[in-house]
Amino acid sequence: MSAVKKRSVSIRGHQTSYSVEDAFHEVLINMARDRNLSLAAIIASVDEARPRDENLSSALRLAALEWVKSGKK
Repeated sequence: MSAVKKRSVSIRGHQTSYSVEDAFHEVLINMARDRNLSLAAIIASVDEARPRDENLSSALRLAALEWVKSGKK
């Protein structure tokens, strides 16, 4: 598995960062493509739905895992 990489994105008008491995990042890109959304929009939707005590990177990994488990790739 690849090392964790820190990435930046602008969501809802502010810059934020998240850290995920390349494999998770590719799943997030595929999620966005499948839903005809931008990567920033997918990240914003995960950010909005996550519990406030869960960090964004963890929430993104869990969202990617759930998407893959649902049969998507």
